Amino acid sequence: MRRGLALSIAILALAALAAAVAIAGSDGSRSARKPAPSGSTLSSTWVDRDGNGTLEVAPGEAMLDRTELAPASPPGRTLATFAQITDAHLRDEESPARASFLDRLSSRLNSTFRPQEALTPQVLAATVRSVDAIHPDAVLETGDLIDNDQANELRQARQVLNGGTVDPNSGGPGYDGLQASSNPDPFIYRPGLDPPLHPGLLAAAQRPFSSPGLDTPWYPALGNHDLLVQGEVPATARLDRIATGDRELVQLDPNLRAPSNEAVLTPRLVDRYLAHGLPGKTRPVPPDPSRRLLSERAAVSKLRRASDASGSGPRLDYSVDIGRRLRVIVLDLGRRAGGSGGLVDGVTLRRLRAELDAAGSRWVIVTSHQSLATSSGGERALRLLDRDPHVIAAVSGHSHRNEIEPRRTAAGGYWLISTASLTDYPQQARALRVVETRNGVEIETWMLDSAPGGLADTSRQLAYLDAGGGRPQGDAGSPADRNARLYLSRVP
Repeated sequence: MRRGLALSIAILALAALAAAVAIAGSDGSRSARKPAPSGSTLSSTWVDRDGNGTLEVAPGEAMLDRTELAPASPPGRTLATFAQITDAHLRDEESPARASFLDRLSSRLNSTFRPQEALTPQVLAATVRSVDAIHPDAVLETGDLIDNDQANELRQARQVLNGGTVDPNSGGPGYDGLQASSNPDPFIYRPGLDPPLHPGLLAAAQRPFSSPGLDTPWYPALGNHDLLVQGEVPATARLDRIATGDRELVQLDPNLRAPSNEAVLTPRLVDRYLAHGLPGKTRPVPPDPSRRLLSERAAVSKLRRASDASGSGPRLDYSVDIGRRLRVIVLDLGRRAGGSGGLVDGVTLRRLRAELDAAGSRWVIVTSHQSLATSSGGERALRLLDRDPHVIAAVSGHSHRNEIEPRRTAAGGYWLISTASLTDYPQQARALRVVETRNGVEIETWMLDSAPGGLADTSRQLAYLDAGGGRPQGDAGSPADRNARLYLSRVP
């Protein structure tokens, strides 16, 4: 997570208006339009036409031709179709190992609270339904599948992606988190009390539900939240006792020097804060041993076993062929010592060089959680890609933003593709299709909203109202960052 001050007090003005309009707007012809059952934005989109905070269904967005690297060329046969799901942040929103109070201490600390945070399993399941509707050959899950390195979060994510009954509840029966109506904290949105009112929402969010599961293999990349507590700090014995224990810190001791930014949240500092117990005001919570934190090796191993990823060992680097003409190289850029940014080290470079050589004449897409362009040492990896005429794209998540940029090289260039998260607005996945053209190859890409209906729709609306979230940050991107044809002129 990368936001500051994503708190309910910032959404109340829009939310109050949205609540009124949502009641009055159900009779209008525009509201009568139905969203695409598949969630495909080629068929329908969600917009706030009146600027009143309420999303309405609108016509779909056509694909735009992106010709910065090559002119448009007539399409031929399809080589591969796949989807990208990223930054689902499936979370145990009741866990005492979360520190939601930190985001009000400094604008340089990332937010851990979102008004829609209780609905992440349902959003992921609705996204699975949208992905299944396009019948892809594979799914790339590009990291931050879970939020807090907890075993119960990964168990739920596995159940959603592989299909079956999902039980989102943790701790005791029912909801016992920050959004309970009994919480007096004015910075937290309480759906039973605060506009837009959603009575019964939290109880519904805890009920078991069924997920259809992906009907195609899925291949994960390792995200910082999959590996680290709150995406920042490696698991320690003290942090594990908090995660599985019966007390939650709700207010930091005012005499304690608060951290100024995420960079200083080292394991040593966190352990020093916790040396004499939780440092501040606490509240009792039901303990839950299933919330245990995963070690580095356990996180990688469990993620590999839950998915179709190949390989072994402590790093999640591997490759997979999607069809006969496309190879996807998956890079592990996780910082084992802590920190949310990506790290390209010598091991990564050697692995990437070997995988590029082994790809032969196949087209190549490189995928990772953090983008190579923003990772420490990433420029060295990009220079390797620059020299290879078979590389057509580098696909990533982490930024929570839809963005497509051309990278021009002597070998013909390739596309840098980033995709929005499922936790912040616009809560979208991405579909991609690699197609031969008369002059080379093109990548057709379009966005997938979560399949309509149920709690996922509520989550989208709350995420839209979150004034610290994806809407004011522009995470939806421009139309050219969403539905586009990306042309390349060369033949392998």
